[in-house]
This record gives sequence, structure tokens and C-alpha cells, in this order.
Amino acid sequence: MCAEFGVTPRTLRFYEAKELIFPIREGQRRIYDRRCRARLKLILQGKRFGFSLEDIRQLLELYDLGDGRATQLARTIAIGQERLRAMEAQRDELGLAIEDLRRQLDWGQRTLAERGVALAAG
Repeated sequence: MCAEFGVTPRTLRFYEAKELIFPIREGQRRIYDRRCRARLKLILQGKRFGFSLEDIRQLLELYDLGDGRATQLARTIAIGQERLRAMEAQRDELGLAIEDLRRQLDWGQRTLAERGVALAAG
């Protein structure tokens, strides 16, 4: 399971403790069935998109409502759209910060050049 998903045993135990995955226990061994694998895949995808663990938990709980996963899908879309807006805002802020830093660096380099000071390599 760790190799398949690129996670550590600690990560698996953490998700188990948070009751996001439910492996079958055989003594000290944990057996991860198809359902655990599917849940882990969704957890990792949600984390990659910046969903909170609580959001992920709620989405996973909606799976078995008996409505063909319509509620789960609708809620996933709503959370995803909210997260996309936040990510786009972060991207825009980062773009502005990059441009501002470039302007500051250009100004600093011009100022040093006008004073005849050479920049150190690096």
C-alpha cells in the first residue's frame, strides 16, 4: 500500500486514526481492501487540491447515501469550486509579489550599477 500510493506507514496509521480508512486487522498486520485503496486515492487527491481532512471525511461519508453518489458529487463540486477560487487568488497574489520583487531587484541592480558597485556572483 505504501509503495503503491507513495505514502509512509505513518501516513496510513494517521488516516486510520482519523477514521478515514478502515483496514482489516490480523494481529499486527493491516489488510487494505479495495475500498481502503479507493478511499486513500480520494484522500490523497483531496489533499493535493488543498481540501481539509474534515472536508475529505464529509465527502467520504456521503458515499453510501444510496443516491448514486449524487450528493457526494454535488458537495465535491461545491468544495472544489471554492478551493479553485482560493487557489486562483493565491496564484494572482503570488504573481503580483513576483513582479514587485523583480522591480525591487531591478531597482537595486541599477542603483548599484550607477554607483559603480559590482554585484557578487550568486
